[in-house]
Amino acid sequence: MTFFEGLPASPEHRSRPAPARPVWAGPPANELPVVIHVGQFLHRAPPLVMGVRSLQVYSTGCCIEIAWVARRDGMSEHEWGELSSKAFRMPMGGHRSSESGPLFGIEYADGRKAVIGHPRPAMFGTESAVTEPVLLQAGGGAGMGTGDEWVSSSRLWLWPLPEQGDLRLVARWNDAGMPETSIVLDGNRIVAALDVVQPF
Repeated sequence: MTFFEGLPASPEHRSRPAPARPVWAGPPANELPVVIHVGQFLHRAPPLVMGVRSLQVYSTGCCIEIAWVARRDGMSEHEWGELSSKAFRMPMGGHRSSESGPLFGIEYADGRKAVIGHPRPAMFGTESAVTEPVLLQAGGGAGMGTGDEWVSSSRLWLWPLPEQGDLRLVARWNDAGMPETSIVLDGNRIVAALDVVQPF
């Protein structure tokens, strides 16, 4: 008999079905999105450069890929440490600070708005109650680089897609010297991409 023979049988495992995730809570896991190149800067002044790389369009919403680079640019050790620590403080709940970390929002052509993490509905069981657009953080890259420079990225999930008209992406980062600024995302390209989204 070997060491592992003769062990008692494991009890029968009964898995519970996972609760359905609301359509607004993130991109569908069973779709291959259409990638739309954006390639526009939101900010280009010391100590920060921030730009929008691309959109990933799904049948229910889209992911916005944002990247930024910051350099110390003569800051004291304390100032640089403070800025670096706030670089990853994305608002996740209903409370947000206008002075700490980057803020992002979307404005639809009809005037509706979505601000990241404000509010953030419960992730399960509230789909019927969510009527306003939702903007959530859906991942991103960790900072990397030298002691005087770091590179980071963020992936924002927007629900729903625009039915018509352009989207305006608005950003602000007071602590990094970035005033409120915006770019326009082509709504026609987003709507047209729906025809090319593929299910797995």
